Amino acid sequence: MESAIYVDGKFVPASEAKITVFDHGLLYGDGVFEGIRAYSKRVFKLEQHVKRLFISARAIDLKIPHTEEEFAELILEACRRNNIVDGYIRPIVTRGPGDLGLDPRKCTRGASVIIIAGTITLYAKEKYELGLKIVTSSYRRVPPQSLSPSIKSLNYLNQIMARIEANRANADEALMLDIHGYVSEATADNFFIVQNRAVITPYSSTNLPGITRQTVLDLAEEHGLKAVEKPFSLFDIWAADEAFITGTAAEIGPVVDVDGRLIGDGKPGKVTKQIQAWYRKLANSTGTPIYG
Repeated sequence: MESAIYVDGKFVPASEAKITVFDHGLLYGDGVFEGIRAYSKRVFKLEQHVKRLFISARAIDLKIPHTEEEFAELILEACRRNNIVDGYIRPIVTRGPGDLGLDPRKCTRGASVIIIAGTITLYAKEKYELGLKIVTSSYRRVPPQSLSPSIKSLNYLNQIMARIEANRANADEALMLDIHGYVSEATADNFFIVQNRAVITPYSSTNLPGITRQTVLDLAEEHGLKAVEKPFSLFDIWAADEAFITGTAAEIGPVVDVDGRLIGDGKPGKVTKQIQAWYRKLANSTGTPIYG
């Protein structure tokens, strides 16, 4: 059965879901998006994701033609129309159609809203059991002086270039450093290390303030682990007991190899496995009900 996609005010079959080639989201990456998970017929952290979408839109001076409450309901309706039990939702808001100039004022019709509800798989199941191998990219994460990493924009070319390097190295993911040489994030995920049962991640000043990232920090403190935000370098990764990535699509992914160096004993660590279990339990027991 063909999926239903929301495009500018109505749900249409996927084969009929279209935008104009003059949309500035296509032409210039001028827009914002979110990635949201549904588990056991509930949308996980729906309110937080919608709020972050609206904050990103405000940051680029883009007006979404719905309230946050209306947008949340559209996401739930997209899930219902696609019979989502466990799934992945991608809401997108672009600047809308304009002309071949990049001036946002040319987009006189206003924003376009698209919502896709389906599934996603970033890594094979065995990667969560055996661990991920990552490489450090030669590309630095775009600094906040150029573009705030808090904006979840449609322009991911910086991360894509890093991911191409990972693909060429036959790695699962790429690690990106900031312009000062400190760890920023992976191409689509936040990055954590574990040292002496302390869970450590960089400040969000150079990376996206991930909702899964914050959930992990909260879970760590709730279960008696020390949760720390601070800058750290590649040396700290080499010296770490464990490492893992977090993201809505990736969930909690153990990292066992960075640039050919084994992390800890080269297997997913005990703390990482605990966090995976805590996160799985929370995600499958909380959230906004899809079906009433």
